[in-house]
Amino acid sequence: MTKWLCVGGEGWGGGVDELKEVKEVAMTAVAQYGGALQWASNELQEDKEVAMAAVAQNWYSLEYASDELKGDKEVVMVAVAQNGGALGHASNELKGDKEVVMAAVARDDWALQFASDKLKGDIEVVMAAK
Repeated sequence: MTKWLCVGGEGWGGGVDELKEVKEVAMTAVAQYGGALQWASNELQEDKEVAMAAVAQNWYSLEYASDELKGDKEVVMVAVAQNGGALGHASNELKGDKEVVMAAVARDDWALQFASDKLKGDIEVVMAAK
C-alpha cells in the first residue's frame, strides 16, 4: 500500500479520495515525497505536523501548505534553511520578517527578490545576500 501511495507521489494523487483525508497516509506519503502534500485534503494541508513533515522532506512543499502555514514562522524557517527560494511561497508578513529574510538570503542570495520592499532596502539584509 505504501509503495502505491508514494511512487513519486503520483500514485496518491490518482488514488482513492478517502485516503486523502487520513493523516497517517499523508504523513507516510509526505515523508517520502514532500510534494505529495498537494494531493492531501485541505484539512491536512492546514495540519502543521503534516506540513512540517512535507517541508522537511522538500522545501518546495511549502507551496502546497495552507495560507495560514505559509505564515507560520517555524514552517517557513524549515523551508528557507533548505532553499532561500522558499521565501517566495511565504506569507507577505514573513517576507517582511527580518529573521526569515536573513535566513533565506544567507542560504541563497537571489532570494532577496522575494523580500518586502522595506527589507530590500535594509543594508544588513542586502549585505547578507552578498
